[in-house]
Amino acid sequence: MANLKEIRTRISSVTSTRQITSAMKMVSAAKLRKAQDAILQLRPYAEKLTGILSAIGDALREDEENLFVKEREIEKVLLIVITSNKGLCGAFNSSIIKKVTWLAYDKFGKQKANNSLDLIIIGKKAHDHFRKRDYNIIKSRSDLYDNLTYENVSELSDEVMKKFLDGEYDRVELIYNQFINAAVQKLTEEQYLPLKVEAPREEKVKSTFTDYIFEPSKEYIVRELIPRNLRLQLFKAILDSNASEHGARMTAMHKATDNATEIIKELKLDYNKARQASITNEILEIVSGANALEG
Repeated sequence: MANLKEIRTRISSVTSTRQITSAMKMVSAAKLRKAQDAILQLRPYAEKLTGILSAIGDALREDEENLFVKEREIEKVLLIVITSNKGLCGAFNSSIIKKVTWLAYDKFGKQKANNSLDLIIIGKKAHDHFRKRDYNIIKSRSDLYDNLTYENVSELSDEVMKKFLDGEYDRVELIYNQFINAAVQKLTEEQYLPLKVEAPREEKVKSTFTDYIFEPSKEYIVRELIPRNLRLQLFKAILDSNASEHGARMTAMHKATDNATEIIKELKLDYNKARQASITNEILEIVSGANALEG
C-alpha cells in the first residue's frame, strides 16, 4: 500500500483534473447550445430545398447538359473530411479517420492505388493524422471554424463545384458526424457530387408537390437551385460537425468528471485505511515498549 504522502499527492492531482474537466464540460455545454441552435434552424430550409429538387427530379435527369447530376465513370475521387481542431471529445475524430481510411483502401482502393484520391480537410485533427501518411491533401481549411459563416463555406463549395465541372473529379463525398443530440452523433458518408436526386414517392408528390407553379421554367430553376443547394449542404455538414464536436466533448468531459470523482473516493478510502494502519502500528509500538520496560 502506498504511503500517506503519495496518496495525498494523488488525491490533489485528481482533484485538479476534475476541476479542469468540469470547467471544460460547462464551456462545451455553452458552445453546444449556440451550435445546436444554428444547425436546427438551418435543417428545415435545407430539407425543403432538397425536397423541391426531388419534386422536379425528372427535369434534372432529362437535362443532359446539367453536369451536376451526370454520372461518370469513377476515375478520380475527392473526399471532403470534416473533423475538429481540438481533441478531448471521445471517438469523435477517430471514427472519421477510421472511416476515411476504410474508404481509401476499400471502396476507393483502385483510385488510391492510382494516386487518384485527393482530400480536402476541415479540422486540424484529420490534417495532423493524414499529412504524416500516404495521402494527397490538396487543401486544409481548419481556419473555417474561426469564422464559421455561409459566405466563407460558399467559397470552398464553389471551388469544389468548379473542379467537378472541369472534370478534375468524377465523385466528391463528404465524411462528417451528423448531430443527433448532445450524446449521439451519427457517422455520415454522403455523396456530394454528382448530385443524387431521387424521385419522390407517388403519394408524397400528390400530398406535397402538386401545387407548385414554376416560373419561368423547371430547367431554369434547377440551374439556379443546384449551386445554392450544394453550398447549403456543405455548410450544413460543417454545422452538423461543429455541434457534434461540442456534444461529444461535453459528454466526454462529463464522464471524465464522474470517473475522477470515483477515483477520489477510492483514494480517500485507501488514505483512511493507510492512516488507520499507521496509527495502529504506532499504538502497538508504544504498548510493546511499555511492556518491555515493565519486564
